[in-house]
Amino acid sequence: MTPEIPRPPFDPELAAVLRELDGHVPVGMTPELLGHFRAFPFPTMEEQIGDRPVRCVTRTIPGYGGAEIAISVLSRADHVAGGPGIYHIHGGGMVMGDRFASAHPLVDWAMKFDAVAVTVEFRLAPEHPDPVPVEDCYAGLCWTAAHADELGFDPARLVVFGGSGGGGLAAGTTLLARDRGGPALFGQLVQCPMIDDRDETVSSRQFDGIGVWDRTSNRTAWTAVLGERRGTADVSPYAAPARATDLSGLPPTFVDVAAAEVFRDEAVAFASAIWAAGGDAELHVWGGAFHGFYDLAPESAAARACLAARESWLERLLAR
Repeated sequence: MTPEIPRPPFDPELAAVLRELDGHVPVGMTPELLGHFRAFPFPTMEEQIGDRPVRCVTRTIPGYGGAEIAISVLSRADHVAGGPGIYHIHGGGMVMGDRFASAHPLVDWAMKFDAVAVTVEFRLAPEHPDPVPVEDCYAGLCWTAAHADELGFDPARLVVFGGSGGGGLAAGTTLLARDRGGPALFGQLVQCPMIDDRDETVSSRQFDGIGVWDRTSNRTAWTAVLGERRGTADVSPYAAPARATDLSGLPPTFVDVAAAEVFRDEAVAFASAIWAAGGDAELHVWGGAFHGFYDLAPESAAARACLAARESWLERLLAR
């Protein structure tokens, strides 16, 4: 019998949270279980806004191939034009979730920075496989930048933000913007990004059947996005940004990831490749943490440190 691959331990505080999450987070997700995980409720945008004076307006815009997709625009009730823009791409492995999933930082940043935030409803795989998800995200970015005056933000200070599958789509969208001469981005903020379909890293093998979003779930999602192309040479860097051979010309980038998750090694390699190309990247690897810990256990000591680092980077970026 093959011995279990050694893996870094979970932080004791987070390990206790993980036990409470058993059955409520995607672990061992197969195609048959996708509907089960899609059915889990997320907080509504109204619940995430609470009593704070933030408006949320929904628009319908053209997506990839001329299809209609929804975006929602968040701004402070007393918004003054000219501040930053935040373009948000939600997580969920490109197979679940909606534009309001984990959108609470947008409310915080609308309040703190008087930012205008746009969150996009890209179409999900497997019903809409690659290139639809990333192309919808790029279409939304182009629309957002083109309507900066109407929305009331400075187009020269537009930041793309996403976590997990949304982090991978944010990185792919940023590459599309660079390569197509699209909107110039002021920064990209990607947390625990899903960027490598090849399933070859040490961390991908360490976390199968344990944690949050394990190897099986990851392979299921990538197969939904790419079909038979998953793991082959026929995958573009826009779909799986870890495949990019040139990461020059990117905006300042924040990357963070948990040490005890599948995405650890690909996130570290992504930041390293930006540095190798002479780019500006900040990388944090959170010891003992599982995937998405900052959303699933926001009161934990590790999450508080993570969120403070994210806030510090964004504050320093927007002060430039």
